[in-house]
Amino acid sequence: MSTVNIQTDTKTHSAYQGEPVINDFALMIATKNGSGSQTSNEVLIRSLFRMGIPVSGKNLFPSNIKGLPTWYTIRASKDSYIARRATTDIAVTMNQDTAAEDIANLPEGGVCIIPQEWKWGQTRPDIIYYEVPVKSTLGMSDIPSDFRDRIANMVYVGACAYLFDIPLDIVRQALLDTFNGKEKPANMNFGVVQNAYDWSKENLVKQDPFRFQPLDLTTGKILITGNEATALGALFGGITVAAWYPITPSTSVIDGVLDHKHLRKDPETGKDTVAVVQAEDELAAIGMIIGAGWAGARAMTATSGPGISLMAEFTGLAYFAEIPCVIWDITRMGPSTGLPTRTSQGDLLFIHFLGHGDTRQITLLPGSVAECFEFGWRAFDVADQFQTPVFVMSDLDLGMNIWMSDPFVYPDQPLNRGKLLANKEKYEQFVAEHGEWYRYRDYDKDGVPYRTIPGVDHMRAAYFTRGTGHNDMAVYSERGDDWLQNLNRITQKIDNSRVLLPQPIIDFDAQNEIGLVSFGSNDPAIEEGRDRLAAAGIKTNYLRVRALPLAQSVKEFVLKHKRVYVLENNHDGQLAQIIRMEAAEDTRHMISLPLGDTLPMTAKWVFESVMHGENK
Repeated sequence: MSTVNIQTDTKTHSAYQGEPVINDFALMIATKNGSGSQTSNEVLIRSLFRMGIPVSGKNLFPSNIKGLPTWYTIRASKDSYIARRATTDIAVTMNQDTAAEDIANLPEGGVCIIPQEWKWGQTRPDIIYYEVPVKSTLGMSDIPSDFRDRIANMVYVGACAYLFDIPLDIVRQALLDTFNGKEKPANMNFGVVQNAYDWSKENLVKQDPFRFQPLDLTTGKILITGNEATALGALFGGITVAAWYPITPSTSVIDGVLDHKHLRKDPETGKDTVAVVQAEDELAAIGMIIGAGWAGARAMTATSGPGISLMAEFTGLAYFAEIPCVIWDITRMGPSTGLPTRTSQGDLLFIHFLGHGDTRQITLLPGSVAECFEFGWRAFDVADQFQTPVFVMSDLDLGMNIWMSDPFVYPDQPLNRGKLLANKEKYEQFVAEHGEWYRYRDYDKDGVPYRTIPGVDHMRAAYFTRGTGHNDMAVYSERGDDWLQNLNRITQKIDNSRVLLPQPIIDFDAQNEIGLVSFGSNDPAIEEGRDRLAAAGIKTNYLRVRALPLAQSVKEFVLKHKRVYVLENNHDGQLAQIIRMEAAEDTRHMISLPLGDTLPMTAKWVFESVMHGENK
């Protein structure tokens, strides 16, 4: 049974009264998990991208059993909107178990493409049906029996190509893209596409208004997932150790490191410079990267909420012993096992305060695949600079779905290793200037001490690394004044980080009384929602938070508005809680708008939520 609740926009396509709808609609494909539909869906997205049409894809799939329902929504937008669209105008119903509900969710004037063999009948008179023979079309192609079930989905690619005007030469190029230029699998799949196209052309009469038309809005852009962008960013940032335990939806981060680690081979020896270790569990994974960070490596792990739970104690050790490392949290629905393949921003409070006692973890919040790449390398600089664990919180929507992006910007600065006395010469120079070196002494009065790493060839460069109480000489201590001095210094350096972390993106006009605040992958929905609000006469300002602890500009933004709406994709309004916690001033004019419905945010929800608040 389908569990998807697809909202509809206020305007249905019956309002178009037969006028063409070009490059501005969404297509939903319903299949069974493990049926090979991922390839077919990727071919459709890449075809539209090659046509110059801005496009985005959202995958909704089960977490456990092959054969359960899966849905993939492709949105084309002539206006370059890439957020999830609340309405799907076309349903390709290839799963008989969910067909009734998938058809029922179509708006008036929508389109249903359905296998002819089902003999389903036209259960709704207000939509358009196209029945396509899947089995017989597949039978016309010379496909080995082992591949037939998985290639069957190419039938709907061919039908869509005919019905919605996707040129076949574009489809073939998209197949070659998908199969990395390999002619044999591309040709085998294309044969099915061609047969389905030819049959559709001969037998179907187009009755709907939807069609694609070439544009020139994707030139110079790329298609990539957030997790792959993260991996590339980490490699450009000098990663040397990755340790992880597989968990949805983070596994493809490390897969990306493995796929691209050839970019980091030693140019002289040809050997790998990145070690990738699959640990026995998440506890072991973070232990490995803390050990690697202590030894001077740039070390990273990737996980999700349940993995973060297991990492809490080790994170506290790295925080108090001041060891740099990077943890990517590709967030999914919780609590507990929750919904492993649904998106959420529910870990924000959890990771920012992770660890017993008084801890406040630095957290970066990318809002696009370009920022996943940027924060992929920048997180290592921040970790080294402040000698602390750095969390980067992405989510399933940003991490696992394909996004359109401008090409990534190569890091414009050298690696920042912070206050690292990496060799004997640097150590001796430091001692010559300061008279001594003690691991946790605050020489510069900025909260950040100097550190050495194993291998520094000086008899006094070693120290005991302690997660227990210690003084500034790294000597064990249970004295209250030593404890307070150490914790005050750590608190100072974390507080100081707020001016050096990625600053909020702010769109501000002093004439606008309403402000919107959000973070992460909500950004496309909010930008589109703002356009809808402006069309309705409500002009807004917008601030997107990119890091915790919060920049001073967040509080200033909140205080400059008559009303502020904090929109986020979790149940409890966690960012709003953090803002209230840090703002000493009255924030009763700040309204929390949490979503947390397991799906990516839509512009429709943004528009309706703010309008509801304004009409109270």
